[in-house]
Amino acid sequence: MTKLIASSYLSYGLFGLPLAMVALPIYVYVPQFYAEQFGLSLTLIGTALLAARILDAFIDPLIGLWIDGSKNSHGYGRFILISLPLLVAGFTLLFHPPAMGQDEVMLWFIISLIMVYAGFSLATIAYQSWGAALTQALAERSRLSATREGFGLLGVILAASLSGIIGLSGLTVIFIVTLLVSAALLLKKSPHPGIAEPVHIGMSSLLEPFHNAKFRWLFAVFIVNGIAAAIPATLFLFFAKDQLQLAQYSGLFLVLYFVAAAASMPLWVALAKRFGEARAWLMAMLLAVLAFIWAYGLSAGDAVPFAIICILSGLTLGADLALPPALLAAVIGRAGHSGLREGAYFGAWNWATKINLALAAGISLPLLSWLGYVPGIDSNGSDALSVAYALLPCLLKLAAAGILLRAPLRDL
Repeated sequence: MTKLIASSYLSYGLFGLPLAMVALPIYVYVPQFYAEQFGLSLTLIGTALLAARILDAFIDPLIGLWIDGSKNSHGYGRFILISLPLLVAGFTLLFHPPAMGQDEVMLWFIISLIMVYAGFSLATIAYQSWGAALTQALAERSRLSATREGFGLLGVILAASLSGIIGLSGLTVIFIVTLLVSAALLLKKSPHPGIAEPVHIGMSSLLEPFHNAKFRWLFAVFIVNGIAAAIPATLFLFFAKDQLQLAQYSGLFLVLYFVAAAASMPLWVALAKRFGEARAWLMAMLLAVLAFIWAYGLSAGDAVPFAIICILSGLTLGADLALPPALLAAVIGRAGHSGLREGAYFGAWNWATKINLALAAGISLPLLSWLGYVPGIDSNGSDALSVAYALLPCLLKLAAAGILLRAPLRDL
């Protein structure tokens, strides 16, 4: 276990910024870019994205096993190094394809997408495992996680704002520079955890985290809470455009949300130090419901009330980002797996993160259709949109809070 000093948080946490800069353009800009630049149908693009995301989610546990089974004296840094060329090449190729026919463009799209997803998954799992293995001190683990996620939020904000100013070409340059600089700082200046010898792994090792009762409880909370958060993210643009009729302010609403989340990190770290991560996270869930339930009653033109809701719910997002990984680090340490099995745990964790997004779409979009909502058409579906966007996430958030209340996680 490494004693962390102030500079340790910066040297470790900064790498979260370029990783977040990868994620936003892929999720937001890729469909429009390939549809407009090369005339690919949205059906083809959507099918390719869905297939790549499913493949990406299910290779995460295998990446985790590989990391656990092949660590050497270089620890997690070795896997960060392997991820860098995949990230740089994949991101560059994805947004800078040459002129070619549609069949060739589709092949280019799929290959570059798989490259960047593979690099992102490898870097993320190794990076999170590195942080979990660094410390088991209550104040340090939550602060370390908050620093990493805070830089991640900054990366999201930068990617969202810079892409409209300097375009994807400029964003690519900034991404590569920040990726290489932060990786060098991480590898050279960040403290390195004590790493045990590589452990024996087999396919049965995929399920080893689930033999841990505390992990099973935490995983259940994470899944339900994650779906609760992913549903509003999936439906946000629909709600801003059709329910509020404020599509022109959607970017501002998102900035308010993410800035509030970043600003709240020190508060949640302090509350976690005082009450423990589980209790602080429970507080955040209940506050999120109190803040977000008011979105159900909003109607066209309610810009100021929705902005306030974005700020208040953004403040609780800081807890969702900072506290669960800190709790996971504690669960790993309590099980005696620190320095041994972080890859397996974070492989399953990242699988859950990606599946949450798929489940959110799979739950909310069919529900909206069943309730009568048609995008872009003012009909009786407007109430359906409010139900799916506001009420359903609040119910799921309360369910997650109920599981967390019963979970044996408050003694970590």
